[in-house]
Amino acid sequence: MAMIETSRTAPLGAVSVYRIVNVFDGLYAAFRNWVVARQTETALRALTDRELDDIGLTRGQIGDLADKMARYQA
Repeated sequence: MAMIETSRTAPLGAVSVYRIVNVFDGLYAAFRNWVVARQTETALRALTDRELDDIGLTRGQIGDLADKMARYQA
């Protein structure tokens, strides 16, 4: 019966590259969430008070809702 070794160490520098890629991935995700939040906030602020009332929102809730929706987009 042949034995195959399946546990190898990562090549030199692979872990560092992986961590750097993860940092940039996190930064990109944070930027994307910020863009979504600002777009949502801009769209909601363009609505009239009556339109906001129709969907059950007040002007004071717009910022919190935009941030919350951006987190769910990711």
